[in-house]
Amino acid sequence: MSRRGDADPERLAAQVRDGDRRALARAITLVESSRPADQQPADRLLALLTPHAGRSIRIGVTGVPGVGKSTFIEALGNHAIDQGHRVAVLAVDPSSAISGGSILGDKTRMEQLGRRLEAFIRPSPAGRTLGGVTRHTRETLLLTEAAGFDVVIVETVGVGQSETAVAGMTDMFVLLLLPGGGDELQGIKRGIMERADLVIVNKCDGDMAAAAARAAADYRNALRFMQRRSARWDVPVETCSALDAAGIARAWEVIGRFRDTMAAAGEIAAHRASQARAWLWSEMAETLIESLQQDAGMKARVAAIEAAVAAGQAAPRVAARELVDIFLGARQHPPGH
Repeated sequence: MSRRGDADPERLAAQVRDGDRRALARAITLVESSRPADQQPADRLLALLTPHAGRSIRIGVTGVPGVGKSTFIEALGNHAIDQGHRVAVLAVDPSSAISGGSILGDKTRMEQLGRRLEAFIRPSPAGRTLGGVTRHTRETLLLTEAAGFDVVIVETVGVGQSETAVAGMTDMFVLLLLPGGGDELQGIKRGIMERADLVIVNKCDGDMAAAAARAAADYRNALRFMQRRSARWDVPVETCSALDAAGIARAWEVIGRFRDTMAAAGEIAAHRASQARAWLWSEMAETLIESLQQDAGMKARVAAIEAAVAAGQAAPRVAARELVDIFLGARQHPPGH
């Protein structure tokens, strides 16, 4: 299909709202595009579809590599679909810092879920974005909601600032942990535990079942001494075996109870409003930086100041202010005026 057809925002928006999965994939590609010609139709598409978003439960899932995030998400997604829901999974894959290449293997790992018509899996490379989520994950989330998916799961790579990033765009933050206890508690960052709305010890099966049960007890005790995100919610610690789907129904039950409790108190609406404001300022910063970098009249200045900073001849803070002042001054007094 031609680029012109793909970039017709009115037509594409109507197709997305009708549940056309291919149209949804094209819409996400358009929004993710860095081509200047795609920016205006992408903005128009978001303007058309954003009013139809917001009706899902947004679940963030994180945990260290190897904890079984993809297996857990597939089991949870299948269970939610069996309960009559439509599930979108936004899976962010690690990218090479050198080549930019990405494994993009989540669609393969979630093979069973990917075959279901009620599911939509979108793997995206994390690229150079901090936080284990792409810059456009928020927009993708809105598009999947507008397409009628009422459960949206965001899986992060589980490194660096991913916990902060995923908590900043979801309603509920689920932390997956490996079996173990005692000394393992020392390796769990307090900040990560304090962000969690649900803690699940995965791989509670076979020889690891007893260790998982002990670990869950240890984490429950640890949570008693940590600050809760909400006074209305005591963070539960559950066990599960995502491989066998044991404990998945219980996890889904807790998710439903969380949503009912927090929505009734107005906390989900307040949380989303706060996230939207933060998103606005984040996008504003990104847009200003892109405009500065793409401004033809600024390229020589940027190169010179970058060289001075690299050589230790200028402080980055001072140099940054100088660049901004030059850029804003040029915008206020363009050549010929």
